[in-house]
Amino acid sequence: MIVLTGDTHREFERIFEFCEEYDLTRDDALVILGDAGINYCLDESDEALKWELSQLDVTLLCVHGNHEERPSEIPSYEEVEWNGGLVYVEPEYPNLLFAKDGEIYSLGCRTAMAIGGAYSIDKYYRLANRLPWFESEQPDETIKAFVEAQLDRAGWQMDYIFSHAAPLQWEPRHAFIPGLSQSQVDKSTERWLDEILRRMLRCDGWFCGHYHIDDQMGPVRILFNDFLELDTEEG
Repeated sequence: MIVLTGDTHREFERIFEFCEEYDLTRDDALVILGDAGINYCLDESDEALKWELSQLDVTLLCVHGNHEERPSEIPSYEEVEWNGGLVYVEPEYPNLLFAKDGEIYSLGCRTAMAIGGAYSIDKYYRLANRLPWFESEQPDETIKAFVEAQLDRAGWQMDYIFSHAAPLQWEPRHAFIPGLSQSQVDKSTERWLDEILRRMLRCDGWFCGHYHIDDQMGPVRILFNDFLELDTEEG
């Protein structure tokens, strides 16, 4: 079983409850669509959280969000192959996987690509209050080039896209924080995702987190608290 859900921000009670209710195992994967928050504090509290999550009877696959450091920037992570693509993992916590942007994973009879990252609207608040903020939160030009090269090789056809932000035209503007001027928000990732969606010859499902709502915006399914079982049968 492959299940999708939205941001957890270090709060995993509903994840534990879901795994217990549905009797999941390490053969099942639960995809968090960014901001799992597992690599946020970069101290012993992260290690305590990882140990707790290592007790889960499920494999977590975390897409990169904007409230966490990229595993590629953390020396303890190594790249390993999982379902045909590369993920980041620490040997002590083998069920905690972090997707590498642009890698293509075989999920049953379907393919999925992860494209993480977003701009933090609370960036300056976090900096002013000495809270963690990560310069690597958005995909850089190297990541973007790799994603596009992978899509070139796939003929711009993919069963599923797992992102954190939504393509610009499908942002849930009704969920934006009132009074926050969007002119101050860096939309470069969303514009790039818009271009990717425009170039796709086939994409059967686009799923993202980030907005803390559960909604459908055109072809994009936004998840937060909901859990969605992914169809992995042959299309």
